[in-house]
Amino acid sequence: MAIAPLMEALLASPPLAAEPLPAASAAHCMAGPTAAATEAARLAALSDLALLDTPESDSFDRITRMASRLFDTPIAAVSLTDAHRQWFKSHVGTAGREIPRDKAPCAEVTASAQVLVVPDLQLDPRFRDGVLARSGVRFYAGAPLVTRDGHALGAMCVLDRTPREASADDLASLRDFAAMVMAQVELERDYGRRDPLSGLPNRNQFADDLADLARVRPGVPRVLLLVSLLDPARLQELVSVMGMHCIDDVVQASSRILKDRLGPGCTAYHVGVVSYAVLVDEADAGPWANVMAALSAALAVPVASHGIPVQMLPVFGVSPFTAGAATADDALRTGISAANDARTMGLDSAVYSPDSDAANRRRLTLLADFAEALAQPDALSLVYQPRIDLRAGRCAGAEALLRWRHPTLGDVSPAEFVPLVEQTALARPMTEWVLGAALDQQVAWRAQGASIAVSINVSARNLEEVDFLPRLAAHLASRALPAAGLELELTETALIRNVEHVLAQFEGLREMGVTIAIDDFGTGYSNFDYLRRLPARAVKLDRSFIGDLDLDGDVDARPLARAMIGIAHDLGLRVVAEGVETQATLDVLRAWECDEVQGYFTGRPMSAAALLQTFSA
Repeated sequence: MAIAPLMEALLASPPLAAEPLPAASAAHCMAGPTAAATEAARLAALSDLALLDTPESDSFDRITRMASRLFDTPIAAVSLTDAHRQWFKSHVGTAGREIPRDKAPCAEVTASAQVLVVPDLQLDPRFRDGVLARSGVRFYAGAPLVTRDGHALGAMCVLDRTPREASADDLASLRDFAAMVMAQVELERDYGRRDPLSGLPNRNQFADDLADLARVRPGVPRVLLLVSLLDPARLQELVSVMGMHCIDDVVQASSRILKDRLGPGCTAYHVGVVSYAVLVDEADAGPWANVMAALSAALAVPVASHGIPVQMLPVFGVSPFTAGAATADDALRTGISAANDARTMGLDSAVYSPDSDAANRRRLTLLADFAEALAQPDALSLVYQPRIDLRAGRCAGAEALLRWRHPTLGDVSPAEFVPLVEQTALARPMTEWVLGAALDQQVAWRAQGASIAVSINVSARNLEEVDFLPRLAAHLASRALPAAGLELELTETALIRNVEHVLAQFEGLREMGVTIAIDDFGTGYSNFDYLRRLPARAVKLDRSFIGDLDLDGDVDARPLARAMIGIAHDLGLRVVAEGVETQATLDVLRAWECDEVQGYFTGRPMSAAALLQTFSA
């Protein structure tokens, strides 16, 4: 059999089962606990660098190719000495990526941390029975790869199929190549490629590794496991109560678990505060479900932080992909999407769903485009839904409702985009836009002889703005509008977030003369003593209580809705019922002395001109 095919066959064969190395092995030639401790520390250093079982990298391959050309050898490799194998981070002239450590000359280089030259492996009793010699390799030269801390990781080696010697200049060059390899290792660790706390490669390295994988092995299948240790609320709670050192302890403990538990075919990356991406090659690691199960069990153990046990709550997002068909951003995004689905559904894991991801991408598109919509003259508009005073039988005012016509998506429901915007810094400019447009419309109505009260919705984020009150006062003053013509609607849940701050803001609004209404009343955490303290003038009874008030509706809804109207009246509050859609519902509310109604039956959202006609009728 020819030497080259034999070498390829040996190196391409599946990894041999891990077996204890013989006592005479080069890496274990020293006896006693000191040697064992030294080897354990060396393996730990190798594990911490997270080089094993990572995709081939062009940064290392360039060095290997140069070494092969300079020495005129058909084979060259960056060989890392693991517990039972020599694993090639980079290689030229081989089809596989590992050989057994036993009787491998690179293991001798690692053990001695010295340059090793073997003119003819088949004549050397240390190596003649090893895989390399049996495959036809004759010449070997290797220089140690040594860290700053003095740990030998493996060897930069060149091999030939014919016996030969190496000159002093050859050995000097080989040492230079080994130094270049270690410089690249240190560069990746120190400069934006490795997280200093976890010691794991970061998102930048993940992107580089996926690009290398797509270049070297396009089309191969991979699975990304996105490991999210804590949900955002729990993370915020831990930081608030215990401080950032608690998160540091969680990261250090969890990253050690990943380093210890992940075997061949798996590479872990630190991609978020308490999130990891594990790249799984099922051909080497086995089914991803087994990898996930092992990690889940290991991460279930509480982490001690200053003597206090902290329970991690990991969920896994599973995202299969093909090298070259998905970018690093796509792989991470789909993994995060799946992990979010798992948390939302209360599951330990979820496999990426294109439908769910499409919804997430739509939300991202809406947020990205809303900022531009604020600057466009015709993208946003207001419509007005009339509020009908049941005693007077006429329009008492209107709620301003925001509308958005997206250039490609068409009309986007406010129920879809407003909750998204309210969670971001765009909440402030959105409220500014609505406030300015509604007050400008009031000015226009006044010019036509109509003073129409307008209510607008304000988010909890708006209430947290320290300049909210002076900005509101400036809006009114610049238009010479009375504050009494403006009503602010705030959801009950939003008010509960920071009671004392809300009370202070409300007091300022009351002194200004602005009317305050509590929106969606009955759906939050109704605390009537708290409501008594608020200087609100109205509550809007949520539509979920109104839809079942007719004779065919839910009989249990009737006494609850009637009781809330009575309690609100006892507190001196006007009651506005939302979602009125039938005459029967309107009749019930009138009988219960509800003050105002709003809904499709009494008036759909309409243009400013149409509302003026309704108000004047």
